[in-house]
Amino acid sequence: MSHFLDAAVELAADAGPSAVTMAAVAKAVGAPSGSVYHRFPGRPALLAEVWLRTVEGFQEGWFAALGSGAGDPRAAARAAAVHVVAWSRAHPRAAALLLYGAAEFAQDDWPEPSVLRAEAGHRQVGEAVAGLCAELGAEAGPAADRVALAVIDLPLTIVRRHLRRGQELPAHAEDLAGQSALLLLGDAPGPGPG
Repeated sequence: MSHFLDAAVELAADAGPSAVTMAAVAKAVGAPSGSVYHRFPGRPALLAEVWLRTVEGFQEGWFAALGSGAGDPRAAARAAAVHVVAWSRAHPRAAALLLYGAAEFAQDDWPEPSVLRAEAGHRQVGEAVAGLCAELGAEAGPAADRVALAVIDLPLTIVRRHLRRGQELPAHAEDLAGQSALLLLGDAPGPGPG
């Protein structure tokens, strides 16, 4: 099954989620269309699995990075921000896929087990960010938003800026993500000037 998903990632990275069809995946792997339908009951199930496998692969390392701070939440935040860029460098085709949203992978039509997997993953990310906020003393609202910006949104912006232009990530991208996360977090838990 993984070779079908690998082919789907390549199709999506090259031409977007709309390029991922049962026939296109079958052609890419040199198999009859029926073999794709044998593994996935339809295109929504295929798209769901492509998206979820990619997101879960990314998240596994992100959670590990977030847990690597050895009691230092700022080190954990920096590691999580760096992971976003490092993983994207190591997996540029999959990272290109993640620049789209789940909605663009027909999320509204996914089978229920796939929807539940996506919801569980989303909850787990939310809980991880909330835990980091608690460790940093960042209350809900602007301070918590700043934490999410530091460990998710800003590093994704660094990746997006280059991948959307078809450029390789610069050598300093990980360092930029890590330093930026620490700058955003500052020394105090509050929302900062503004």
